[in-house]
Amino acid sequence: MLFWFIAIAVTAIACAALFYAAGSRAVNAGRPELDDANSHFRLVLAGIDTDLAAGKLGDAEATAARGELAREILRLKGETGRVAGAGPAFGRAALLVGLGGVAVLALGLYGLLGSPDLPSQPLAGRSDVAAQQIDIDAAIARIETQLTANPDDLRGWTVIAPAYLEMGRYADAARAYRRIMELGEPTPDLQTNLAEALLLGAGDTGSDEAIALLRAAADADPSHAMSRLYLASVLTGEGQYDEAIPLWNAALALSKGDEPWLPAAQQGLAVAQNGGVAPANAQEAEMIGQMVSGLATRLAAEGGSVEEWTQLVRAYLVLGDTGRAQAAYDDAVSAWPQAFDRGELDTLALGAGLTLNGDQL
Repeated sequence: MLFWFIAIAVTAIACAALFYAAGSRAVNAGRPELDDANSHFRLVLAGIDTDLAAGKLGDAEATAARGELAREILRLKGETGRVAGAGPAFGRAALLVGLGGVAVLALGLYGLLGSPDLPSQPLAGRSDVAAQQIDIDAAIARIETQLTANPDDLRGWTVIAPAYLEMGRYADAARAYRRIMELGEPTPDLQTNLAEALLLGAGDTGSDEAIALLRAAADADPSHAMSRLYLASVLTGEGQYDEAIPLWNAALALSKGDEPWLPAAQQGLAVAQNGGVAPANAQEAEMIGQMVSGLATRLAAEGGSVEEWTQLVRAYLVLGDTGRAQAAYDDAVSAWPQAFDRGELDTLALGAGLTLNGDQL
């Protein structure tokens, strides 16, 4: 009630101010200004008469001067009359009715569409109304209840499966995708989604079933990019670069150039082509090159620890220079011939495909 009282009072004050401002009032351009002008004209007329008497002006000249002065007086009177008579072309009653209509219309529309009874709330505490009304956990619980009562509800499983995946409930997501495939058809998208849930749930251990699903999806649809991306990523992580590279290339061939996964796919292909080591960009390559040059010179002249040789071999691999990496590894083996001293170095060489004394590690 207090809100409406304040709103009506403010509206009435605004309308009164507009009504007063639009009313007709006299403008400060009346008699005093005209009287001052007449005094000036009398002085000018007296000056004309004086010049005529003194012989400075002839009769014709004096008559012309008096005529010009008369025309100036008439012009000034005309302008003064127009200023004093200016005012609105409509009546005050019409103005009052118009302002009243606007006030009633504004208050009526707010009463119909607004929320005057809504309590105040600090700005920091306001969030999206839709987000407040939607409780994800409660929605999931309702869908789960419906699926318990009707386990053949394909639409319910289709809705809940990606929600499980988003919430990190990978086992539940895999179960939901399996149910969707049982009730419907094992499409490449469903196979890829199930494989994703299995891979995320398995962590570092991997999943043979996920790889089989991804292979099946890729074989079923030659234009399915996501299955190839996942499969190429898994194979790259497992070190199967020869098989991963064609999959990366196939996925990139399917892109239109604006896909969000395109940079990651290009990086994955570069890693696979570089034997599992991410290639350096131009700036990184320059910095690493400077470091490698100094380290290699010092190790060749003075020798060094196994850790320093390992650092040199790793740097060459990052630069993609397998030949120099192999040469540095050979020098490291000569400097440290005992295998038990080179544990980390041999592991690095094994992963990069380097050889020991001409034999593949």
